[in-house]
Amino acid sequence: MSAKKILISGASIAGPALARWLGRNGYEVTVVEKSPAVRPGGQAVDFKGRTHLELLARMGILDDVRAQQTAKTDWRMVDADDRVSAVVPGEFIGGDIEILRGDLAAVLHRRSESDADYVFGDEITAIAETASGVDVEFAGRAAERFDLVIGADGVHSAVRRLRFGPEEDFVESRGYYYAVASGHVPLDGLQTVLPSGRSVAYGHNTPDRLVLLGGQKAPALFVFRSDSADYDRRDISSQRAFLAAAFADGGWRIPAALEAAQAAPDFYLDALTRTRMSSFTRGRTALVGDAGYANTLGGFGTGLALLGAYVLAGELVAARGDHVAAFAAYDRRMRKPTKVARTGNAGAFLAPRSERRIRMRDRMFSNRLMYRTMLWMTDAFATDDSIPDYGLV
Repeated sequence: MSAKKILISGASIAGPALARWLGRNGYEVTVVEKSPAVRPGGQAVDFKGRTHLELLARMGILDDVRAQQTAKTDWRMVDADDRVSAVVPGEFIGGDIEILRGDLAAVLHRRSESDADYVFGDEITAIAETASGVDVEFAGRAAERFDLVIGADGVHSAVRRLRFGPEEDFVESRGYYYAVASGHVPLDGLQTVLPSGRSVAYGHNTPDRLVLLGGQKAPALFVFRSDSADYDRRDISSQRAFLAAAFADGGWRIPAALEAAQAAPDFYLDALTRTRMSSFTRGRTALVGDAGYANTLGGFGTGLALLGAYVLAGELVAARGDHVAAFAAYDRRMRKPTKVARTGNAGAFLAPRSERRIRMRDRMFSNRLMYRTMLWMTDAFATDDSIPDYGLV
């Protein structure tokens, strides 16, 4: 039987992208989002390589993204006296195009709101699959039956928990955490904008910790290691306290950064995690984006989210709504591009465990050959010429 009525959970990146493809290709799509509206702000996300740029062009949003892209931001790694030890070029950090996550989410919502029925301020509470469909219960609206349910609801996916199992069975943390916060932190005496228009952010490392200030990727970014997750993910006050304890003895400009973070209205903290999944589908349910293949701060998540949405929609259209065939093809095609999400540890790179490892990391960016090799590798990971053109409108 052809599956035509689709429920998507999540309206950040993968969800609206999938809604745009499915809605314009003959599907009846509902998107449910827990937040009351599209979430603004957040750190910058980027696209790199030919595959990502082609996807943006096929979606018709490449010009929109370019119009709102952030300036390239170089990271200058400094010691406690602001002496520069390394420069991480913006091309390595920000790919070919970089845009604030909230701005990208707004573009995707605007381009897909006529293709789907968006329901904000609600969430899925129960899913029961039968041979002919999926019965879904919500926190606010009446229960409804759909042909398929797609989880595009992030690394802490409720759809994955309800259909695949407990989060701890599929998500692993390496003991690193990160926080992003707005708020002004004075960078007196430091150059933050170059004559070329590029911006400059300043990073300070001590073993197991990084603070990055300025630039456009995030007003303040903290990365740190901890042996225990001593905070409540639903309580921002406990998250702020967890961050403050991790950097309590910090020098440089860290006290001012912590003070700004304590008052920031858009403070966010979470573990650096990655998913461990051999299949992104089960029955009439599929996962897209971070719900299925996350690697926090790994640098490929947003591009993978758009790629996954395109492949899933393309396979459903190619299979004429036969979800069994489409889901099997989706799993098969996404195995290669999601390999990058199953490897690597951004925490160890951003906040090395010793002074020696910090120096080794910094030297990679002063060695031109090594830097070019790393840049080539990021493009190679992001480019996949095996993804077909499904002929979607």
